[in-house]
Amino acid sequence: MNHHAHGTSQPVGAPVAAPLDIPASEEMLGRLESRRSSPLRELLEPGPTAAELERMLRLAARVPDHGRLTPWRFVILAGAARRALGERLDALYARQNPGLPAAKADMWTLYLLRAPLTVILVSRPDAAAKVPEWNQVLSAGAAGMALTVAAAAMGFSTQWLLKWPGRDPQAAALIGVAAPERIAGFIHIGRPAASSEDRPRPVLDEVVHYWTPGQSMSNDTP
Repeated sequence: MNHHAHGTSQPVGAPVAAPLDIPASEEMLGRLESRRSSPLRELLEPGPTAAELERMLRLAARVPDHGRLTPWRFVILAGAARRALGERLDALYARQNPGLPAAKADMWTLYLLRAPLTVILVSRPDAAAKVPEWNQVLSAGAAGMALTVAAAAMGFSTQWLLKWPGRDPQAAALIGVAAPERIAGFIHIGRPAASSEDRPRPVLDEVVHYWTPGQSMSNDTP
């Protein structure tokens, strides 16, 4: 993610130190190979304990962060706070949508009550920093992905969604998020009800290319 080399880079021609001999972790690789999102309706209690959540968040914070700006933060929704926020979102949604059917009057309360716990990922790039804003936004996305991986490693499952409450400025304000901050997603966490079937994954030959001198990788230029 760095747009220039770090000052600690080894000079060209300097003696090369022996690499660390770090063994591969088959257990970690297995969890990564089987990680997948679970439907929100299949995220069950019990959710993470306070200690488990703290460990997840510490792992989620271990992401590339050029300039050490921490251009993201987490908002936790747990327990009764889920219903309290859901009811406020429902009231706002009703004001924005006159004539809303009665069946949808509590849709956002029900949405937030489905998972035992939700982590709201907030992107907060610093426009005054020398680090490009795009780098900072990517760091926020990395924090979200790291959280889903940490949850999977601890036996939980997740679903990362970005519905109306994350896109509407008034809804975001109810959560305490205002420009230039932006909600990057609601990461719902719970115990999986069942092993979800894996979805088709990209064919590597279609998404992996090795660059060679004189070869253009543009889809438009031969």
